[in-house]
Amino acid sequence: MTFKLTYSTMFNPPAELHERFESAMNDLRENLGKSYGHYINGEDVSVNALSDGYSPINTDWLLTRFPLAGAQDVDAAVAAARAAFPGWRATPPAERNRMLRRVAELIEERVYEIGAAVALEVGKNRMEALGEVQETADFFYCYCDDFEKQNGFDHVLPDDPLADYKSHNRSVMKPYGPWAVIAPFNFPFALAGGPAAAALVTGNTVVVKGAPDTPWSVRLLADCIRDAGIPAGVFNYLADPDDSAGPLLTDHPDVAGVTFTGSYGVGRQISQKLTSGPYSRPCIAEMGGKNACIVTANGDLERAALGILRSAFGLSGEKCSALSRVYVEESVADALLDLLKPQIDAIKVGDPTRVENYLGTVINAGAYENYQVYIKELRDSGATIVAGGAVLTDGEFAKGYFCTPTLAEASLEHRLWQHEMFVPIVMLARVPDKETGMRLTNDTNLGLTAGFYGNEAETEWFFDNVEAGVTYANRPQGATTGAWPGFQPFGGWKGSSSTGKGIASFYYLAQYLREQSQTSVE
Repeated sequence: MTFKLTYSTMFNPPAELHERFESAMNDLRENLGKSYGHYINGEDVSVNALSDGYSPINTDWLLTRFPLAGAQDVDAAVAAARAAFPGWRATPPAERNRMLRRVAELIEERVYEIGAAVALEVGKNRMEALGEVQETADFFYCYCDDFEKQNGFDHVLPDDPLADYKSHNRSVMKPYGPWAVIAPFNFPFALAGGPAAAALVTGNTVVVKGAPDTPWSVRLLADCIRDAGIPAGVFNYLADPDDSAGPLLTDHPDVAGVTFTGSYGVGRQISQKLTSGPYSRPCIAEMGGKNACIVTANGDLERAALGILRSAFGLSGEKCSALSRVYVEESVADALLDLLKPQIDAIKVGDPTRVENYLGTVINAGAYENYQVYIKELRDSGATIVAGGAVLTDGEFAKGYFCTPTLAEASLEHRLWQHEMFVPIVMLARVPDKETGMRLTNDTNLGLTAGFYGNEAETEWFFDNVEAGVTYANRPQGATTGAWPGFQPFGGWKGSSSTGKGIASFYYLAQYLREQSQTSVE
């Protein structure tokens, strides 16, 4: 199949993709409810009581059973990573990359099986699920290629200008040691696999902690790494169904650095914690967004409507890059709404493993309740619910967390303009001009992604003035979403990032390394 799946191409896949997904899903459904363990030092470990994991699509569907991660598991995983570090660091980069490219190959070979599991566990549609798995393979390929292009971050420098001696200089980047990766629920495979790949390529060893709702997806990553021949202890995985292992891991004195993806509050706590010890340890934190889109009177409204819909409601709004705020010039606001409302109303909500459904579920009962609280807040404040605004509870929806895609016009004083909701709600405001839209777009402590629809001159103005790390103009594939390794680096400004460096960018791998200046005199 010559089709290249990315988040930009996912809207028109060939029939073969659907056929292979259906086959994988049928096979997977016959084997649900299995018990799994942590993966520590090359072995399955399951010493604590098992926790049942159910699908948000139907809470009667028992997917997996995983052990809780106790202090002894965290200690064992970190100890294994520490013991494996000298050998992995000393492994020639070409050999490390050979094994890591094999991980990517195995992910691609299993893309349908893993994609089906991700869809069931997260409640995302098949194209989002398959895209996430393929993206993870591309992370492994991308980081191996980049490390080689950078010559392993080993650079010969000029000799000192000495008459009587030869003084040779060199800059070498070296790995830190055991690296912790704390993955979120929304992209459990990619945001465990991407940071792990970067850490492993650069010679660090890894302990990954999965999110409470999505242990299965990360376990399938561990299986790919095991089967690729990565030595025992180099990669370790902790399931965390009761969400207790995170502080144990980030507090551990033998953890050399942390990559975290999640909320601003938790990310800031981890970042501050890692700077407060006897010396600062690196923290790469991606901490969400309150992403906005500006539509001017000169924008292509059909493109804007499609891009808004895809970025606001893909994965039920549970993306850190999801579109949350729309600022549209007053003169075209009604025309934009006339395009948006019927398209939102036409979105098919239901079991996201079925091909006809675009919108699946939110992740759990907490998110389901939050959606209802936000809708009530909007109604009570006098906001206009243009589309959506309800949960679905009858028939096939009775045992899942299904919310309708919602567009609301609300006063600019409403608190939800500043609050990251992480549910399928997008808010719209009419503004007198693009400058007002820009001021409101930048009026947030977060700065992850931003979108724009306008003419060529306005587009340059947008790029010059917007305060966000990932920016898109006139993009029907998504106003604020859709970055892919090798095409768009992904990282935020302000409170959305602890480093300001994007995933899969020119600058990402260097964050997993520390520099040593070497001078040798003959």
